[in-house]
Amino acid sequence: MASGSLSGLIPTLYEALDIVSREQVGFIPSVAINANASRAAKGQTVRVPIVGAASTTDISAAAYASDTTSETPSYADISISKSKSAKVNWTGEEQRGYGSNGTLGATLAQQFAQAMRALTNEVEADIAATYVSASRAYGDAGTAPFGSTLGAAAQLGKILSDNGAPLMDRSLVINSSAGVNLRSLANLTQADAAGTDATLRGGILLPLSGFNVRESGQIASHTKGTMTGADTTAVEPVGETTIAYDGGGGATLTILPGDIMGISDDDNLYVVKTGATGVASSFVIADPGLLVATTADKVLTTGANYAANMAFHKNAIQLVTRMPAMPEGGDMADDIVEIFDPVSGLGFQVALYRQYHQVHYEIGISWGVKMIKPEHCALLLG
Repeated sequence: MASGSLSGLIPTLYEALDIVSREQVGFIPSVAINANASRAAKGQTVRVPIVGAASTTDISAAAYASDTTSETPSYADISISKSKSAKVNWTGEEQRGYGSNGTLGATLAQQFAQAMRALTNEVEADIAATYVSASRAYGDAGTAPFGSTLGAAAQLGKILSDNGAPLMDRSLVINSSAGVNLRSLANLTQADAAGTDATLRGGILLPLSGFNVRESGQIASHTKGTMTGADTTAVEPVGETTIAYDGGGGATLTILPGDIMGISDDDNLYVVKTGATGVASSFVIADPGLLVATTADKVLTTGANYAANMAFHKNAIQLVTRMPAMPEGGDMADDIVEIFDPVSGLGFQVALYRQYHQVHYEIGISWGVKMIKPEHCALLLG
C-alpha cells in the first residue's frame, strides 16, 4: 500500500468539509452522536440504556439499611442501518486538461464538497424522519410558524418541560419558511429590542425560550391519512398510548404514522406513532400518552398536511456513526484517511484507488438513527 498518497489532499478535503458544515444542517449537531457503534457491523444492534424517573421511600431508622432496589434501566436498540459512499473519478487525460488551466484543485474540492453534502443530507433526512415518534405537536398545520409572535417557542418549551425534559441542550430545528418569519420579526431584528444586531446584520437565529434554533433543508413534509368521522370506543386513562376507534360511516379509514390527532374535550395534539387501517381498529401515540382521560364517542380529528419542524432535547434522538468497515488486511485501496467535521460531529472515510489510467476516490460513512425518548420531542407544525 502506498504511503501518504492522500496526505497532499487533506487541505482540499477540509476545504470541502468547511463548505458543507456551514450549510443548512440543523439536526446533526443537535442530536446525541453515539460512538458505541464503532465495532458494530451493519444491521447489528447497539444497545443504548434509558434510565427512567426514580421513586422515593420513607426513611425509617433501623439496624440495617433498607434493601429496596433501585429502578431497573430500560434500553433502546439501534443498528447501523446504512453504509454509503459517494464517488469521485479522474482519468489521466481529465487531470491533464484541468491541470493545464490551474483549476484541478478547485474542481476537486467542489467534487468532494458535493460528495460529503450528499451523504450529510441523507443523515440529516434520516434524523428528520424520526418526527413520527414525537410526543405531541403545537401550531397550525400548513402555516409557517412565527408569522407574528414568538409564542410558539414558549409553548414547545412547556410541552418538553411538562414531559420532564432537561432544561439544557434543547434545540428547535426549523425550515427556511419558519426561518424567514423569525428574521422578519421586529423584536428580533431591532437591535435595541433584541440586544444585538446579529439577526438584522448576519441573519443569525438567536436562542428562543431555552432552545438553540437551527435551520435544516431536510425538514420532513407530512401528508396525512384519510381518517374522517371517527370516534373513540372505550374509556382511556391518562397515560394510555393505544387508542381504539370506530366510525367513518362504514368507510375504511387510514391513519398514518405522523398524523396529528385531536380528541374532543382535550386541547392537546398527539402524534400518531403507529397507524391503523379499517372501519374499527386502534392506533398508537408515543409516550407519555394521553394527558387527559377520555371516554367512548369522543370525536377524533386529524389536521392538515404539515412541515415537521422539531423541538427536542439532545438525548431524545441518537445518531450512531462510524467509518465503513474494511476487511482484515485492507482491500485494494492505496491509501485511506479519516476526516472529522467539528461542526456536525460527522466523520468521513476517504479511500484512494489507483486504477487503469484513472484514480478513484470514495467518500463513505455508516450510520443509524433512532428516537429513544419520544416524550422529550415535540413538533412545531408548519
